[in-house]
Amino acid sequence: MAVKTISLKIEAYERLRAARRYPNESFSEVVLRATWPGDTITARELLNLSRADRVRFTGEELDRVEFLKRHAEPPEDKWASR
Repeated sequence: MAVKTISLKIEAYERLRAARRYPNESFSEVVLRATWPGDTITARELLNLSRADRVRFTGEELDRVEFLKRHAEPPEDKWASR
């Protein structure tokens, strides 16, 4: 099995260590359990779509975007201890 050495900030290391399900669980196993949403779009991609005239938003959708922008919170921390 190939391995790669990485450097972590102490806080990141502690979160990774705290995320173990059992004392001998490897960090690789912990990382492989983590999930991140894959269906996101960047602002540049959205801009390119709108310039290509392929995106049209309803007034309701635009209102929702504005609401979310005003009330934005950071994404859920997948590594936070529970």
